[in-house]
Amino acid sequence: MTAIRQLLRRAVIPALALITAFAIGAVIVVVTDFDHLKDLGTDPIGAIGGAIDVVVRGYGAIFTRAIGDPGRIVSAIQTGSDADIAKAIRPLTEALLSATPLIFVSLGLGVAFHAGLFNLGADGQFLIGGLGAIVGANWLDAAVPTPLLLVGALALGTLFGAAYGFVPGLLKARTGAHEVITTLMLNTIAAEIVFYVLRSGGFSRPLTSIATVPLIFDLPTVRLDWGFVVALLVAAVVSFLLFRTTLGFELRSTGFSRTAARAAGIRPGRSTVIAMSLSGGLAGMGGAFLTLGPAHGLAGFDGGFVTLALALLGGLRPSGIVVVALLYGALNNGAKSMVVETGVPLTLLDVIIALALMFVAAPGLTRMIWRRPAPTTPEMGPPVHLGAGDAL
Repeated sequence: MTAIRQLLRRAVIPALALITAFAIGAVIVVVTDFDHLKDLGTDPIGAIGGAIDVVVRGYGAIFTRAIGDPGRIVSAIQTGSDADIAKAIRPLTEALLSATPLIFVSLGLGVAFHAGLFNLGADGQFLIGGLGAIVGANWLDAAVPTPLLLVGALALGTLFGAAYGFVPGLLKARTGAHEVITTLMLNTIAAEIVFYVLRSGGFSRPLTSIATVPLIFDLPTVRLDWGFVVALLVAAVVSFLLFRTTLGFELRSTGFSRTAARAAGIRPGRSTVIAMSLSGGLAGMGGAFLTLGPAHGLAGFDGGFVTLALALLGGLRPSGIVVVALLYGALNNGAKSMVVETGVPLTLLDVIIALALMFVAAPGLTRMIWRRPAPTTPEMGPPVHLGAGDAL
């Protein structure tokens, strides 16, 4: 019961931040609904009512169609028709599919945060991980059995991502180069590397003929594969690593205080390199699963900001990250229906996430808005250090 109470206590601020962000998002939709507000002078009640109706229908579409209709799913299962089941569960599976790369990348950012580091290079590490999966699949093709080929390609993609995270970690530890700058620059370099490699034409065979992550359900139009299950398992492994191992203690100690960590015999520079490598490896694993999974080829990832928000909204805890990533995947899936029904752009969801991140980053403001008492223990993750590097 104590653990549950602690979990609920940690979830208060992120939950209130989301509620506040949705409320402000509703205000934004109302004040920018010029189709209705143009009649404000002649019919103010009708104009405001019409704008509010757009919000109600838009948010209704997000929440009711995020994972589909449970009643329809039950009815489809009872019929036993593959086509009916596929149509009924597709919204749910698409939500889970959307959440899968977010879980991998957000976990990676969470590891970096625990070590007091900002990893803004997840987009590049994700891309390099996908490239590594393609390289591995082509290198191992015809040399090993298909199951081992798939595992090898995924492992190589993970290693590629880890190596790409190792670079800014080493620069931070050796020279004091700030990881925010180096990781951002490496994002651009990653895109150019991928463009150069693909332009060379060395990997022209379709991945579907070499290695593909198997699907969980053999149903038409359903794309959810075992990458989602692996993401959940990886979250459990990361949680164990961070909170049940000596290495995790060293990473978290470095994040809280490099000076204290050094005094305790921990080498902050080593922790920095390890944390950035693990962070890059997790992002690269996400890229590998997407490349060998639903994308069936190299796919870019432009979710660095979203995953940063999800990591913070999840309280930097793997369990929390999984929950908020699933929530975002569902909301993103439902938001597509919002666009169709109301014309409100999909970017509204990004605005809401941005606002939620702001309120999570300023818990005092959130508590003031909701008149919550001040916490007796710190709620946010470890501080991020902006100083020079440390010796390995």
